[in-house]
Amino acid sequence: MRTEIREPRGRRLVLLAVCCAAAAMPLTFTGPAVALPSISRSLGADPVALNWVTNAFMLTFGSSLMAAGALADSFGRKRVFLGGLAAFLLFSAGLAFARDILWFDALRALQGIGAAAAFSGGMASLAQEFDENERLRAFSLVGASFGVGLAFGPIASGLMVEAFGWPAIFVLVVALAGLSLALGAVFLRETRDPDAAGLDWKGAASFTAALTALTFGILQGPENGWSHPLVLAMLAASVFFFLAFWRIERSVARPMLDLTLFRYPRFVGVQLLAAAPAYGFVVLLILLPVRFIGIEGMSAVAGGQMMIAMSAPLLILPIAAGLLTRWFTPAVICGVGLLISAAGLLWLSLFPAGSGPATLLAPLMMIGLGISLPWGLMDGLAVSVVPKERAGMATGIFSTTRVAGEGIALAIVTAILSALTAWNLGSEAGATAAPMAQRIVTGNLPAAMQLAPETSHAALLQAYGDAFSVLLLVLTGITVATAAVVFFFIGRGDKAAGDAEIEAGALPFEAIACGETGTGRSNL
Repeated sequence: MRTEIREPRGRRLVLLAVCCAAAAMPLTFTGPAVALPSISRSLGADPVALNWVTNAFMLTFGSSLMAAGALADSFGRKRVFLGGLAAFLLFSAGLAFARDILWFDALRALQGIGAAAAFSGGMASLAQEFDENERLRAFSLVGASFGVGLAFGPIASGLMVEAFGWPAIFVLVVALAGLSLALGAVFLRETRDPDAAGLDWKGAASFTAALTALTFGILQGPENGWSHPLVLAMLAASVFFFLAFWRIERSVARPMLDLTLFRYPRFVGVQLLAAAPAYGFVVLLILLPVRFIGIEGMSAVAGGQMMIAMSAPLLILPIAAGLLTRWFTPAVICGVGLLISAAGLLWLSLFPAGSGPATLLAPLMMIGLGISLPWGLMDGLAVSVVPKERAGMATGIFSTTRVAGEGIALAIVTAILSALTAWNLGSEAGATAAPMAQRIVTGNLPAAMQLAPETSHAALLQAYGDAFSVLLLVLTGITVATAAVVFFFIGRGDKAAGDAEIEAGALPFEAIACGETGTGRSNL
């Protein structure tokens, strides 16, 4: 519960601290995506190690979020926020000095742990500072800040790479994290859940092991073959650890993941919504810069400029989505947004690799426009389905679903793209098709051509472009199906998570969004 009334200026500065941290997060995966060809040339790596440049961060970020949320509730949201930011800042700076791909991937993993603590602690702290209709606007601004990082991250990273080399992409990350750390240290209050029972270590360990095994198995599949003993062992281990996690969470008194929440359709709908941007948007933030720069030969700056068309709508529309809840339900806004995004994916699939950049701008913008509508509502929905005292748990579950979904989706989509490219190369490349496809997917065309010098550049581009178009069709179908599920689950009713568990502390999202709680004017 709130023990004091904060003046508007103090709360705005707390919000600014969390927004700076939110803006830094997307730079940690859009930047390396733009710089991946340069990192590959500088550090040298096989395709699996290059895939871990992105997946190591997403894996540890996603698998640590629930544990970080529980720690924030138990030991203090400010403490976890500041500790996570300090670690995130330190490891981000260390990445600029990495001269070996294994060290680079290890630092990326550590960076993800720090980011998880900062994100969970910051979002849980923000939920304590703002009530009801103000909270929606605060979370919408955080979403817009994330959009700033997505919109300008690729072009900023491209400029840094061309001017100073790939290590410079972490300068802006360190600067934003440093500003957030300073503001948080001065203006953030310490809050915690008085009923928290500490961290569920067994649950955290089993969940992390399950995600690690699953991601590793998916990444190794295209390289070693899906019937390889190592791949099968990793996939089997992931099933074992997920089952262990399920049993642990059912047996502990205060679980890290409250499985009873999944009895309620609206809570399930929110989790499905959290995963929706993973395969319709986030994976393209990684794959498209590789296509533009590594495959089509654009400069790092030009590739970054192309990405602005897709990510720029996140600057404005997340806030607009919050305002639209005065007239439309979240289910309608989110579902329509996903359908618009699906139309953009379908449109983009019509353009083969090597198409003129100007022809791609409209479909890229449509994808961004569509995904921006649910993006502005997701975080507010997440905290509206649990009591305020469990805000850390709520943001932890939701963010874990979102980020872990992004990591798994990226691994799966990369594997599919590699398999489709290898299939298209099969007649010409023969036994070298699979390793060639692995190198093409990471943007290393020269290495792919060395494996089969007789294969022309045009043939490689054709194989990759056809595979990318088929992949976009698959993503279109998944996004349409998700829109239908979101319409059904989130639109079923206003109560999110049951009478006994949730009703005492949570409000229907529409009431929070529209200010139907009797509160005064917003101080944002």
